Amino acid sequence: MNKIQKILAPTDLSELSCLGLRYAMGAAREHGAEVIVYLVVPIGEDWFPSSEGMKPARDYTAREKVQLDKFLHEKFAPELNELKIRQTVEVGAAQSNIIDIAEREGVDLIVMATHGRTGLNHVLLGSVTEKVVARAPCPIVVVPRQKGATAAHAV
Repeated sequence: MNKIQKILAPTDLSELSCLGLRYAMGAAREHGAEVIVYLVVPIGEDWFPSSEGMKPARDYTAREKVQLDKFLHEKFAPELNELKIRQTVEVGAAQSNIIDIAEREGVDLIVMATHGRTGLNHVLLGSVTEKVVARAPCPIVVVPRQKGATAAHAV
């Protein structure tokens, strides 16, 4: 088994996605690895309010970079000082972008939570996570929601 040097940890800024991030950061601490915390800004009319008009993608990613940084500082402040964590935000389709960045960056491990923003019993292993598992260029750790946990109690 190769040494783990880069871990990709996708997030959607939900409480439930913190489970995957926490696991990724623990693994990074254990292996001395870098964590790439990755947020995909989805493409679609639901995400780009019509009142704002169509702005360049960089306008949306800039706003989301601020949100990602705030999220990480609120949830993982100690880890930000202890670990090598890189924040990346891109526009696209989550499953495709996750595969692409894993290949581009040569990551050794992807860590994802089974549940994301929806937090429903319909686990993401039926949507984004399942598609990433099927096409990933490296091993994946899928972190399940804790039994009986709600979104507010996930971390």
